Amino acid sequence: MKIKGQLQKTLEASRMLNLIDDELVTQLLLELASAARANSKLILAENQKDLDRMDPEDPKFDRLKLSEERIEGIASDMENVARLESPVGRILKETTRDNGLKISKVSVPFGVIGIIYEARPNVTFDVFALCLKSGNACVLKGGSDAIYSNQAIVSIIREVLNKFNLDENTVTLLPAGREETNEMLRAHGYIDLIIPRGSQGLINFVRENATIPVIETGAGICHTYFDEFGDAEKGREIIFNAKTRRVSVCNALDCLVIHESRLSDLNDFAKKLLEEQVVIYADKKAYKQIESVYPEELLFEATEESFGTEFLSMKMSIKTVGSFDEALNHINTHSSKHSEAIISEDQERIEMFRKMVDASSVYSNTSTAYTDGAQFGLGAEIGISTQKLHARGPMALEELTSYKWIIEGNGQVRPR
Repeated sequence: MKIKGQLQKTLEASRMLNLIDDELVTQLLLELASAARANSKLILAENQKDLDRMDPEDPKFDRLKLSEERIEGIASDMENVARLESPVGRILKETTRDNGLKISKVSVPFGVIGIIYEARPNVTFDVFALCLKSGNACVLKGGSDAIYSNQAIVSIIREVLNKFNLDENTVTLLPAGREETNEMLRAHGYIDLIIPRGSQGLINFVRENATIPVIETGAGICHTYFDEFGDAEKGREIIFNAKTRRVSVCNALDCLVIHESRLSDLNDFAKKLLEEQVVIYADKKAYKQIESVYPEELLFEATEESFGTEFLSMKMSIKTVGSFDEALNHINTHSSKHSEAIISEDQERIEMFRKMVDASSVYSNTSTAYTDGAQFGLGAEIGISTQKLHARGPMALEELTSYKWIIEGNGQVRPR
């Protein structure tokens, strides 16, 4: 194995983390946040090298791009993580048996967590902070698009680790080659868990090729249903925010589902979307409704491919439905189980939507843009799980732990 030596060092570093006091971890992460700010010029210079190699029209460009403001946000998130309570060592269950055995279920780190991700250098900081706070070492496999950014960030992390006399192999950045990816996915005994972050293609590749456990952080094909009982003013602002706040992220709106009795409100929604030049793929009824108010160069008739697509750009589709049941059917058919929303003033309808929609995060009368670890009060996130086993939705500290059973005795032996 080409990367065996690196993985062995990370495995050894992970074992030593079990002996580290949480107060030290807190201080280290606060120091790292300061170091990120202090080294922002270096980070931005290396990030620019990556940006220079990417087409600005590529949907990944915005994810790749760092700025002083974004670095400040990253640093603030690390400070938030630092101040959270450690999830390690919690007694989840405790009982004393009739024979005197005391049995406890205690939270523990996974050990070594592997992250495979694409052009998002902020993930490098986020993952390290969350892994360290939860007692895990991490193996990072960033994409070639962000290689200069990631190398600069990992060098800063390792400087801070050394300053606190912790093994710098607590974080390992692997080369960007495909061979290293394949070896990482089969690294039994070295990596305990793999989490892919990126396109559906990347996630599918990891799921199909990994021979160690995987938690999927799936693509975000997000819908908002404007119900027949929806408030038009709320709807206009929520739809605009969900679509345009930041189009390259997984919680951005991809499809507006609208009840046909409310098509008259669509003109107002469209005028708001026009402020950001959003390209709309509308079904026949929606197209007919807005063609007189929306520029023809931005309005197209929807095809089957318009639905179930994660656009990651200033594009969206519109689906008209004749009933609540039809809306549910469309969403459940095309959903990636990430984030779905309803806009309605009918509480019974909202409750039914919550029960019937199968997604990790279900919203009412607000924007799907809130699907984010920091927004959920988790400090940051290592990804948004769209599966149901172990973790679902924004994953943070608690989801990066497993548990072990601790059994305390005083000479008991089990009868034959």
